[in-house]
Amino acid sequence: MPRSVNSVASKARRKKLLKLAKGNWGARGNVLTVAKHTVEKGLQYSYRDRKNKKRTFRGLWIQRINAAVREHGMSYSEFMGKLHKSDATLNRKVLADLALNNPEAFKAVIESVK
Repeated sequence: MPRSVNSVASKARRKKLLKLAKGNWGARGNVLTVAKHTVEKGLQYSYRDRKNKKRTFRGLWIQRINAAVREHGMSYSEFMGKLHKSDATLNRKVLADLALNNPEAFKAVIESVK
């Protein structure tokens, strides 16, 4: 009995992997075994960095809020403490956006907290 090989599926599998490796330099983009390692590692990085992105943005928001609050003679920790005591439902993302794009509204928030 002749050997049965599902070449359609295996070609599709290889094609899918090489499509993911597209744009890599040299053999990483067109040699299957090398591309397989590259794609695997790239997917690991993308999973990890989806989590890191959240950390990075939180840090950025804190820096922006801190800079804006210090212009009004208050520290970040002092401002956040008073904000939580006043039961305001504004999160850091919204506060940072206000501080950057709408300083008047941010000043109103600071005055309401004081």
